[in-house]
Amino acid sequence: QVQLVESGGGSVQPGGSLRLSCQASDSILRIYAMGWYRQVPGKQRELVASVSSEGTTNYADFVRGRFTISRDNAENMVVLQMSSLRPEDTAVYYCNAHPPVGWPRQYDYWGQGTQVTVSS
Repeated sequence: QVQLVESGGGSVQPGGSLRLSCQASDSILRIYAMGWYRQVPGKQRELVASVSSEGTTNYADFVRGRFTISRDNAENMVVLQMSSLRPEDTAVYYCNAHPPVGWPRQYDYWGQGTQVTVSS
């Protein structure tokens, strides 16, 4: 059973930084696109950033220039470096693994989520 384990959430003041890590339990995820989503109560989960298996990155407009996603396939890890944090970034952040086209297991894997709170 593939598992994604997030770490690094917490509380920070506006303008501060946090680093979220996602450790995958299986190296097969090296061929998956990896991403970070976030969700606040009463709202849909939304994409924050993603990185393809080749390293191509994609960011939501509301984090572009402030957050950086990266992956280390040798360590089966994905990192989201967050800076210039705002109160509206407060959410539960989830790590996601999305299969490539044509892969027989066409379903996503999700982590358990880690809380990020930005408040003065």
